Amino acid sequence: MDIQIVKERFFHEFSNKSQHARTFFAPGRVNLIGEHTDYNGGFVFPTALTIGTFMTISPRTDRKCTLVSTNFDQKITFSLDDLAYKDEDDWGNYPKGIINELVKLTDSLKGVDVVYHGTIPNGAGLSSSASIGMVTAYGLSELFNVSLSRVELAKLCQRMENHYIGVNSGIMDQYAVGLCKEKHAIYLNTNTMEARDVPLELGENKIVITNTNKRRGLADSKYNERRAECEEALAVIQQHRPEWKTLSDAHMNDLASIEMWLDNELLYRRVKHVVTENARTEDAKAALESGDLNRFGKRMLESHVSLRDDYEVTGEALDALYDSQRVVEGCIGTRMTGAGFGGCSVSIVAAEQVESFKEQVAKTYHAKTGLDPSFYICEAGNGVTEV
Repeated sequence: MDIQIVKERFFHEFSNKSQHARTFFAPGRVNLIGEHTDYNGGFVFPTALTIGTFMTISPRTDRKCTLVSTNFDQKITFSLDDLAYKDEDDWGNYPKGIINELVKLTDSLKGVDVVYHGTIPNGAGLSSSASIGMVTAYGLSELFNVSLSRVELAKLCQRMENHYIGVNSGIMDQYAVGLCKEKHAIYLNTNTMEARDVPLELGENKIVITNTNKRRGLADSKYNERRAECEEALAVIQQHRPEWKTLSDAHMNDLASIEMWLDNELLYRRVKHVVTENARTEDAKAALESGDLNRFGKRMLESHVSLRDDYEVTGEALDALYDSQRVVEGCIGTRMTGAGFGGCSVSIVAAEQVESFKEQVAKTYHAKTGLDPSFYICEAGNGVTEV
């Protein structure tokens, strides 16, 4: 259905180009555990979703680019000769930023006509930005025979977000969107880029993503502030351990020394989250591999508490959701996912309890916040591909 939507819109907008059009899909992602560790050289454990961004694209013979989205009213037009970020281009800056990165690497690009159709709730923390970035990068590289691996495309998309959009994001989102496999999660060491595909064997349980429906803009949040705090803490720690390149070089038995070196309670709590979250993520991976979902769920619960108390990135809505969900029968584990300050939680729920879970959580959450949550029952899907 969604493929037909994007193709039909393309035919409506660019009827004379439809015979040359190709269609691509990039998923959103949810991180099961390992939050705010990716830009600290730590472990993450994301899986791709079956919701994401469809893109139908056709090459032009000139240097003009026209971008259309079924999700936004605004049509974006620009030339390959003027790829500067412009506030008025709004959502179009994401694909334009990808094109800006690609033209630095190749002179084979020409103009394009593009239609996007996204099925990820915008601003929910499920990587809609990485999804549109990766589908654009992969589609263009396929269309114009630009030889880049999926890892290179993920790094290109990260550079775009860091330098063009101005969000100091890590590599996890783009990597998961580009390289995840169906019914698997990726256990990724973001420092070495060593990755392992881990089967996501959930038995009679489902992944339930719950949207707080409290919008949060990543670039406008305290995400960059947290990253700066981590960099400040690392600079102090390196005076004592110059061989440490990231906060993730520290381990649990280093925390007492780090607390003394920092002599700053706030910075210590930021470091404590990173170190303990890495330990939780390692144990969660081992639990999943051994089929111990209850242990996996406990690590999820502990992750949320750390993100709430030590990293302070949850906020009222996510905490209300967590408190509503963790007490429901059949909920094995739950936690905020993504950057925080709104967005979504991810839960593992017994399949037979999903409907009662939704009903109870919606009632309790609304009573606490006045907001109505949205629920998505998701499968672990494939990375970016042509469809």
